Amino acid sequence: MTRHVYVITGGSGGMGKATAELVGKKGTVLLADISEERLIQAKEELAAKGITDVHYQTVDITSKENIAALAKKASELGTLKGLVHTAGLSPTMADSRRITEVNLVGTGIVLDAFLPIATQGTATVVISSMSGHMAPRQGPYTEVLKQPLAENVVETMEQFTQGESGTAYSLSKLGVLLIVEDQVWAWGEKGARITSVSPGTINTPMGRQEASQQEQMKVMLDNTPLQREGEASEIATAVEFLLSDAASYITGTDLRVDGGTVANLNRLQTLQK
Repeated sequence: MTRHVYVITGGSGGMGKATAELVGKKGTVLLADISEERLIQAKEELAAKGITDVHYQTVDITSKENIAALAKKASELGTLKGLVHTAGLSPTMADSRRITEVNLVGTGIVLDAFLPIATQGTATVVISSMSGHMAPRQGPYTEVLKQPLAENVVETMEQFTQGESGTAYSLSKLGVLLIVEDQVWAWGEKGARITSVSPGTINTPMGRQEASQQEQMKVMLDNTPLQREGEASEIATAVEFLLSDAASYITGTDLRVDGGTVANLNRLQTLQK
C-alpha cells in the first residue's frame, strides 16, 4: 500500500499545525521549520491529539541544500500526496530584503525542489495573503515576481519596494499568486495540481503580532464583512480540501479565505470612483 506523505513548511506555526492535525489522519506528516525546539513541541502537541505518524526536519527555506534534503526525506518516507508551503515572514518580522528572500525566493526554492518528486495525484498549496490581492497585478515587477530563482531578484525587488517591508510583503505575496499560475502547466504535466490560499486577518501568533504593531490591521478587520478574525483551523480546512481528491479539477488558482475583506475593499473603491 502506498504511503502518502504530506510535507508542511512552517510546520510549527498556527496554520501549519492546524493543517497537520487534519492531514495527519490521512497519512505521514513531515513538518519543516527553522526552529527544532518548536518542531519538537508541535510533534508533541499533535501526538496528544492522536496524530502520531509525524516526522520533522529543521530547514531554512532560503537554502537550496536544506530544501533538497527535505525533498529527499519526503521521497524516502513515501509518495508525495501533499505539499503545504506556509513558511513566510510578515512585515514586522524582518526588513524588506529578508521578506523578499523568504517569501518570494524561498517559495521558488521549495517548488523547484518538490516538482521532481510530484506524481499523479500530488497537490501543492502555497499560502499567499489577502495583501497579495492589494498590489496591482500589472506592474514593472510582474515578470520579476514570476521568476523567483532568477539572478539578482532580491536586488531588483528592492528597487520596487524602496526598502518598505509592507510593500515587500504585498509584492512577495502577489508573487506567490503569479508563480502558482505560471507553474500550473509544469505541475500538470506530472499529473499534479498547484493552488494558493490567501488568508485574511487570522488569529495566529504571527497575526496577533501584526495586529499589535500595525494600525492597518485594525482597518482591515473593521472592513471585514464577517466582522471577526479567522482561525487557523479555517485556513486548514480550506487547505485540506484543496489537497484532497474532492478538489481534483482545481489547479492554478487562488482561494481567498479572508472573511470577504478583499471583496469589500474592492466594493468600497468602486463606490468612491
